[in-house]
Amino acid sequence: MPNIRPLCSELEKKARDELNEIPERIDEDLAALRAWLAKSPHIKARDDDQFLLTFLRGAKHSLERAKEKLDMYYTVRTALPELLKNRDPFDEKMACLLRSGSCLPLPLTDTPGGPRIVLLRPGVTDPNKFTIYEAFKCNSMIFDIMLKEDDNLGIAGQLALGDMAGMTLSHLGQVNPSLLKKMSLLNQEASPLRMKGAHHLNVPAGFEAIFNVFKGFMNEKNRSRIFVHGSNFEALYQYIPKRLLPEEYGGEAGPIQAIIDEWVKKIENYRDYFKEEDQYGTDERKRPGRPKNAESLFGIEGSFRKLNVD
Repeated sequence: MPNIRPLCSELEKKARDELNEIPERIDEDLAALRAWLAKSPHIKARDDDQFLLTFLRGAKHSLERAKEKLDMYYTVRTALPELLKNRDPFDEKMACLLRSGSCLPLPLTDTPGGPRIVLLRPGVTDPNKFTIYEAFKCNSMIFDIMLKEDDNLGIAGQLALGDMAGMTLSHLGQVNPSLLKKMSLLNQEASPLRMKGAHHLNVPAGFEAIFNVFKGFMNEKNRSRIFVHGSNFEALYQYIPKRLLPEEYGGEAGPIQAIIDEWVKKIENYRDYFKEEDQYGTDERKRPGRPKNAESLFGIEGSFRKLNVD
């Protein structure tokens, strides 16, 4: 039997009904993925059961689609070392960013089989001290841990809640089309995780320009799942019940500081894991066919660096 976590009945049903999961076939599919990795000289990947199963679930158990996502996952990580390599939670900047709580997976889900809600608060970081790339590197550690641990995220998907309070022109000025394209490729093609919705509150002036560029890089399905609520919390509650939010938002998920403290401790305990992660990736010299690099993946690198958000 494969070495995977048992699921609650609701997640088990969702995996079967929505992701085409047949428990009796998992062992066979994992073996097929491992055999493919063994014949892919350019990929050095983790190959434990739980990790590979996340990619099968992200591909709704299409073996070919799982291979594509796994290849792209490591290809993009190799092409973007500034975002996804050398991640040390005890690095002074990373430690400070982690304690700011700009990215917080919330502990409550609507039902035992509900999607994971992730609260994003980019306005709590100081744009004069940290770049948007450093903030993303910090957030990527959190998502890597969820990829490994969180079955709600892996099966039911993610609901992103972006609270843009505190964002300034200094924050927005760090955003460029190249970064937006990288983010969209990471989220759509290079991740086994499924976005079930992205909701934005307290949006500042200038956000719409960035938002429209970002949407242009997204497929129609994901574009249809993005919502801007302004400061209308009642509209948000139609999608994310108030009780699932932290106390500061009137909910029952506990104080934000307690969530931050729990995640800081968890990430620090993963320090060796993140060091180990640096050995995985692709060697494009060994890829059969045409190699892939940042230019071929993202295309617009260097073409225009800033958005006009005035």
